[in-house]
Amino acid sequence: MVTMQTADKALKSFYLDAVTDALDKAANPFLAQLKKSTADVWGKDVRKLVRYGVNGGIAAGGETEELKASDATNYVQFVSSLKNLYGTIEISDKALRASQNSEGAFVNLLNDEMDNLIKSASLNFGRMLFGDGSGKLATVTELIPSSNCAVFDSVKNLFEGMMVCAYNPNGTKVGDFKISAVVREEKKATLSGIALVESNFPVGSYICMQGGLEQEITGLGAIFDDTKEQIYGVVRQSFMQPYKQTEVGEIDEDTIQKAIDSIEENSGSKVNFIVCSWGVRRALAAYYRQHNVVLATQEIEGGYKALTFNGIPVVADRFCPEGTMYLLNTDDFCIHQLCDWQWLEGDDGKVLTKLPNKPVYSATLVKYAELMCYKPGGQGMLSGITEK
Repeated sequence: MVTMQTADKALKSFYLDAVTDALDKAANPFLAQLKKSTADVWGKDVRKLVRYGVNGGIAAGGETEELKASDATNYVQFVSSLKNLYGTIEISDKALRASQNSEGAFVNLLNDEMDNLIKSASLNFGRMLFGDGSGKLATVTELIPSSNCAVFDSVKNLFEGMMVCAYNPNGTKVGDFKISAVVREEKKATLSGIALVESNFPVGSYICMQGGLEQEITGLGAIFDDTKEQIYGVVRQSFMQPYKQTEVGEIDEDTIQKAIDSIEENSGSKVNFIVCSWGVRRALAAYYRQHNVVLATQEIEGGYKALTFNGIPVVADRFCPEGTMYLLNTDDFCIHQLCDWQWLEGDDGKVLTKLPNKPVYSATLVKYAELMCYKPGGQGMLSGITEK
């Protein structure tokens, strides 16, 4: 017979390992390549001592001359707070009681809830990898009050059912909304919860995941955003400036190889992973087809299939900005975490807890983590690429 005790046991013993593996490996091809570590976590922060430049004590001299003076290696400390990542499932008391006498029905119930949790968490964690940590999902470019919808600069990060917070251009919170519909071709989304009017939701307003403003992990967007004076608590210095080329236009082999060569020549970092938008990957494949060349493929960590550019895997990601290609050294990145995904437990050690005044039980998955790049200057980005 299925009881609350057996449900708790199943979530702790069987489902936790499956969910952890799915979120760490199957959520996103870029994420699957990154190492994860509990090192350099101090309290609520990640503190990483990063070496840059070369040791000044290397010299040459005459046979009988005095030895040259040495100099200390250059270090800088990167500091960033651990971000709180949550995923919640809810099971009604009615559903639990209906499956009490059928283990098969109970397993199907939990499987469905966990599948939805993994899908939602994968979407949002994958999205954060390309963000700048601000949590901003989209900015309003036009308001349509008659249908309570708005046109945004991009709807790549928006999905039906998503709960979001809206803010005025000056940062004042407007309210909480639920995205009820997304028309991707028109970059338009319908919001429900509060009536949209120009006075409280003007052009330039933006939306974030509920509770996500300035609370998301530091993704690739922060590394390549020149408007941010600091990254990881350090004022940007010359060795922290990544390679950037904008307005690329038609993609070709020489453009990519030149960027890779520049990164390796100037920073000493070796590009080992390329991630781009779907349209850029199609454009790259089309470029080679016109030269009667078929790009080779390989399987990479996480079981993903990738095209290869001169031996470097190339993957497309749904959250990569349009017309953009990132040239990365994944060895320079790490997911620092207090622990891997865990269930929040009550004082009684239970995972499933009843919500106050509701016939519903809830379980919350949590991870405290931050993405850190030890060598921002060893990464590259090509943007303004003409997509196919």
